[in-house]
Amino acid sequence: MATAAEIEKQAEAREVRNRWFLSAPALIIILLAASGPLLIVLFYSFLTPGPYGDVVWKFSIEGWVSVFLERDIFDDTLSFASAHLTIFWRSLKLALMATVATLIFGFPTAYFIATRPERTRDIWLFLITIPFWTNLLIRTFAVLQVIRNEGLINTALINLGIIDQPIQMLYTDFAIMVGMVYVYLPLMVLPLYASMEKLDFRLVEAGYDLYATRWQVLKRIIFPLVRPGVVAGSILVFIPAIGAYVTPSVLGGGKNMMFANLIELQFGQGRNWPLGAALSITVMAIVMVALLVYVRNTSGSEVRHG
Repeated sequence: MATAAEIEKQAEAREVRNRWFLSAPALIIILLAASGPLLIVLFYSFLTPGPYGDVVWKFSIEGWVSVFLERDIFDDTLSFASAHLTIFWRSLKLALMATVATLIFGFPTAYFIATRPERTRDIWLFLITIPFWTNLLIRTFAVLQVIRNEGLINTALINLGIIDQPIQMLYTDFAIMVGMVYVYLPLMVLPLYASMEKLDFRLVEAGYDLYATRWQVLKRIIFPLVRPGVVAGSILVFIPAIGAYVTPSVLGGGKNMMFANLIELQFGQGRNWPLGAALSITVMAIVMVALLVYVRNTSGSEVRHG
């Protein structure tokens, strides 16, 4: 006759089986719709490129070798792929610069909204989300009209007599960064606001009562308490920024390429699908590292403040 412990153990086993059975449809959908395409891309990265695109079903690691290295056309010696490394560095640099810039502009914006009366906060948040109503391509073209040689900024500066010739801002790294900051700024403001809304501003008043300066209050009270929002906003900006395609294409003019443009080139004109697949997995690995940093920081913050 089964004991009470055995009966309880059997009941727990049945509960586990039922949970797996109920979650099986969702797991299958995730596997097929999310993991399936990624596995195909990973599989393609170990094949041989076809002469007119597509792949030849022959194992090869040349795609991965070509991510950072290139072969000499005469003697097959390997050397660093300077063009790829330049694009990698530009992508990381611009993504980090855009993240820092959105933090600089987004932090005071979120603080301003969080300190408004409750009846007006929804209006300010509504205004922040308005750009999301417009297609990304249209928003990027709007930035182009502002910074081009005959655009709003150069026209105003010339009319004021500050400059004689237009300043070349378009088709530069600066133009790409400005476009990404404009496009992704709401992704920084919203998580920051979510953290600041929960902030107990009596702590800020206590800091001032103890003769702390504004910088000390910001550094020692406000910033540590809203740190999860800073980390979340930074990740939400960094991930799409490092994989941006439309903004570099329009504002970079095809000369200042980033990760996504290089990948598109390999699947298009380059006709090197394995290299494009290897580059895609490389970008995904960078994003995964960023997500792990986010999870580690937010988990540590919750433990300290829990």
